[in-house]
Amino acid sequence: MLANPVIDNFTIADGSTLRLQQLLCLLDYSPLSWTPSDSAIAPDDTSAQLAAMYAPPSGSFAWRSTDWPTRLTALWQQGEYNVFTRGLVMSFQADHGLIVNGEPSGGLGNDLLQALASDDVNTGGYSYAVGDKTAPESLTIWHDGAVVLKSQANTGIPQSPTPSGTFPVYARYRNEIMHGTNPDGVPDTDPVQYVAYFYDGDAVHYFPRADYGVPQSLGCIELSLPEAAAAWPYLAYGTLVTVVN
Repeated sequence: MLANPVIDNFTIADGSTLRLQQLLCLLDYSPLSWTPSDSAIAPDDTSAQLAAMYAPPSGSFAWRSTDWPTRLTALWQQGEYNVFTRGLVMSFQADHGLIVNGEPSGGLGNDLLQALASDDVNTGGYSYAVGDKTAPESLTIWHDGAVVLKSQANTGIPQSPTPSGTFPVYARYRNEIMHGTNPDGVPDTDPVQYVAYFYDGDAVHYFPRADYGVPQSLGCIELSLPEAAAAWPYLAYGTLVTVVN
């Protein structure tokens, strides 16, 4: 028994981003595959798998399809935790009942290894969306390398533009009452459907309009009802939405 209390501070390393990317490929969450250079580590070899979290084995990544747009392939950075890998992590977290925050914690590594050991792989494929603010404005969605939807869409008016950039879907609702503020300061409340939030309060969703393809929203990407219904299954947690022009 200690004569006096002792306080020590320490941190636990989260593991290698490269190994995180390798595991997400092996679990089919990534549009890339990964092949080890040497013999693969057995999924149930706990000690070897834990060691690999900090000293990743060598190997090679390859795109599963060559038909992805260059806007997506340019986002991939081996060993770098950017929005591409964050989206993969969010997708895994959502599928496994975890908090969908995209944080690469040590606990995440343990969950990934458990999924690998139980062969709990993703069966939903990989989706990617591009919202184009060039007239006529549009939303295009790829799934497993093929275009599955291309629709006219409305983005934000000049006073409340849709931000350009790439963002992962972080919240989804089949129906919602959306609250906002018009440029004149008047509160705006609207029932919407097939909602997938990707940036702050901006989402892809259905909103009734006389036409589509021009700026009309307060920052969201608006679709007709049939197109929104078709898009929503692909806009899962972690799906990257790139807004251009």
